[in-house]
Amino acid sequence: MLPMKTLNLNLKPSFVPLIAIVVTLIFTAQVNADAHGNDDKVMSVTGSASASVEPDLVTVRFGVETKRESPAAALGANADLMQSVIDSLKSAGITEDEISTSRFNIHAVYDSHQDPGTGRRSQVLSGYQVSNILSIETGQMNLIATIIDTAVGAGVNRIEGVQFSISPAVMAVLKDDLIAQAVLNARAKAEKALAPLNHKITGVKSISLNDFQQPAPRMAGSARMEMAMSAPTQIFSSDQDVRTVVNIIFLIGVSKSE
Repeated sequence: MLPMKTLNLNLKPSFVPLIAIVVTLIFTAQVNADAHGNDDKVMSVTGSASASVEPDLVTVRFGVETKRESPAAALGANADLMQSVIDSLKSAGITEDEISTSRFNIHAVYDSHQDPGTGRRSQVLSGYQVSNILSIETGQMNLIATIIDTAVGAGVNRIEGVQFSISPAVMAVLKDDLIAQAVLNARAKAEKALAPLNHKITGVKSISLNDFQQPAPRMAGSARMEMAMSAPTQIFSSDQDVRTVVNIIFLIGVSKSE
């Protein structure tokens, strides 16, 4: 039988305290982590709030289209009609700040012709068309029908549509109010769920606000006009729904028995 060799570990004494310190630090850090985070009881709740709001801003887009044999003639005719439209709108109560150009273009117009003998088709230049579209954005909701009727009477022959929206000022106030309501909604849900379990809310760990769900502007209608309308235009707006959502993680604990 071979004799057993004794393995002699010659550790320097200075290493032993160092190892002990490292082990102690690791243990202390783990205890502190468990005490401050890992043992927390939490509850995640989603709260929501919504409101139905009457639009306070309207955007009307319309314009003038003219066709003439030359670009200059088409442009000149368009400018004359558009100036008449703008002057009429100002007389009806629309300010210059509420009027802007939405789109402007000029292009050649071609007619298609077929040769009776060969049957071949060809494009023949028939003139030039200028299109100038205005955008009227105003909070004077009582002038919507007046704006359209006045513009058509002054020469507008193209109406692209009427859009209703909520102004930034109203949305700012509405956002603050709905966020507060959504937070209270989340808290109420949590309290109702915890009561039968003999638990209560002890704090808040985190709050997450989702993107505000603002409605897109609503189109009231569009049309191509060839002549002035004889009867007053009837335009009606409808309320728009605005909604927001919050996600809250509550800290919870056992309720004290009375």
